[in-house]
Amino acid sequence: MSGRGSDPRRMTPSLYAIDFGTSNSLLVAAGEGKVDPPLALDPAARDASVFRSVACFSSNGEWSFGAGALERYVADGMQGRFLRSLKRFLPVPSFTETRIGSQSMRLEELVGLFLREMKRRADAHYGVDVRRALLGRPARFADDDAADALAEQRLAAAARFAGFETVEFCPEPVAAAYDFRSRITTPQVVLVADFGGGTSDYTVARLAPGASDAEVLAIGGVSLAGDAFDGRIMRHRVARHFGSEVRYRVPFGHNVLTMPTPLVDALCSPADTCLLARRDIVRFLHDVRASALGDDDRRKVDQLLCLVEDSLGFQVFEAIEAVKRGLSDSEQAELHFEYPGLELEELLFREDFEEYTRGVVDAILERLDATVAASGLDFDGIDLVCCTGGTAQVRALSAGIRARFGDEKIVRLRSLHSVIQGLGERARSLAV
Repeated sequence: MSGRGSDPRRMTPSLYAIDFGTSNSLLVAAGEGKVDPPLALDPAARDASVFRSVACFSSNGEWSFGAGALERYVADGMQGRFLRSLKRFLPVPSFTETRIGSQSMRLEELVGLFLREMKRRADAHYGVDVRRALLGRPARFADDDAADALAEQRLAAAARFAGFETVEFCPEPVAAAYDFRSRITTPQVVLVADFGGGTSDYTVARLAPGASDAEVLAIGGVSLAGDAFDGRIMRHRVARHFGSEVRYRVPFGHNVLTMPTPLVDALCSPADTCLLARRDIVRFLHDVRASALGDDDRRKVDQLLCLVEDSLGFQVFEAIEAVKRGLSDSEQAELHFEYPGLELEELLFREDFEEYTRGVVDAILERLDATVAASGLDFDGIDLVCCTGGTAQVRALSAGIRARFGDEKIVRLRSLHSVIQGLGERARSLAV
């Protein structure tokens, strides 16, 4: 990706709009009242404009990001430190820092390194040093107001660490509404539903073609989305292969114990699985193995140690996500994962998946209902429902939306690009 500073046809950006996502991140540049298409930040990715929100700190102390992080991680034999879903930790007060190599790094620094790499690649492309950023943010990072405010403060600090001096925010579902506004020909009351990896966000807005702004009637959201569905598959069908039901007895003790709940909860969270690599947890798991009651329990703890010590959490959850996508189209899907010392085979049925995830779907739809109510409207008062994000394809979730609004009102937006396109439109008005 090389600079094109001598090309007079090239727009000179003064602002970057960034959609920093739990799973994927995108960037557009704006300046002189213009906005470019999403920048091809990652030529090694299947879609070069989609920069996977992952990072790898290799065993020799080098950072890599996006598709390059995945390649480096595999090439190094799954050694080093692989980081994913960093956005999920922003509203968590207890997560302040983690050990990377020989040093402790704050969460703001880890997110900032990723944003700095996005900025570096964009600056190299345009041949400039842009110091102003418009960042998307969920409608709610968390239900708790203090945690929500903490997450935005941390994201702003991360952007400043990345080299941005001026940082502004736009709710992601509002951005998606900006994107949809360009396609309407008559005034419409629109519900935009953005179902991502970490959050489900809603905006009810009155949109008019050609208007410079959207009249936002209500914004709402909940910190449940794609990762929560993946976590339910792990908890109900996969975690038992990793000792979630193991039984053990401490030396000289009489009580039969089971795997601690916080450890199982971390195993069932795509964002938290990496935390199991802490030295104290690994030591505890070796103690559990030594105290396990039977050979099958020891074998399953061995598989958990394999997952932890070889940092396989990302790959296992990738396989789980593939099953989730398969169940959107078929009544059954097979989970297959193979690695030396570890082999998983599970056949999942959509009916069972919907039973596991009913609570997640209900919580997401309850927040949708609350957002519509907060707008002062009922379901009949919504003209169009615009759904974006990969999780919108989950059958039970889409069925709940259709039951409320009817098929004729449902519009599917570009699953990964609607938010960044809308952020670009907002950035255009800011970069004049």
